[in-house]
Amino acid sequence: MASPEARGPVIEREIHRIQPELPLYDVQTMKNALDGGFGLFTVRTGALFAAILAFIGLSLAVIGLYGVVSYMANERTHEFGIRIALGATRKAMAMTVIRSGAMLMLSGTAVGLAGAWGLTRLLSKLLFGIPPLDFVSFATAFVCVAVVTLIAMSIPAQRATRVDPVVALRSE
Repeated sequence: MASPEARGPVIEREIHRIQPELPLYDVQTMKNALDGGFGLFTVRTGALFAAILAFIGLSLAVIGLYGVVSYMANERTHEFGIRIALGATRKAMAMTVIRSGAMLMLSGTAVGLAGAWGLTRLLSKLLFGIPPLDFVSFATAFVCVAVVTLIAMSIPAQRATRVDPVVALRSE
C-alpha cells in the first residue's frame, strides 16, 4: 500500500484522464494542508479570540467580586469596630471578609461550572484533543478563579483589619 504522498500523482493522472480541462494545482494530503501556514489559521484565530474573551470575562468577574466584597466590608465597618473593641483579633476580621468573599466565589463558580457542564454538548464539536468534560480544564478554571479572587479580596480584608473602633462606633 502506497503512502498518501505517493498517491498524489496517480490521482492527478486519473482526474486528467477523466476530465482533461479541469485545473489541478497544489495537490497535497490533508495532513500537509492542515499543518501548513493557513491550514489551522481560522481555528487558531478562534482560539485566540476565545482566550481574549475569557480573560475579559475573568477580569470583569474579579472586578465585580472586588466591588461586592469591598462594599460588604464597608457596610460592616460598625460591626468590625464593635468586634475589635470587644477583643477580636485583626486576623479574625480579615478572615470574616475573606469568608464572605469565598462564599460568593464558591456559589458563582458552582453556577458557572454547572452552566459549562450543561453547554458541553453544544460546544463538543469545537473541541480538539480534549473530551467535553475534561476534569483538568474544569479544575484549572476553578483554581484560576479562586487565586484571582483571593487576591481581589485581600484589599477589603486589609481595610477591615485597620478599622479604628472609636471612629467606627462614632460613625453611627
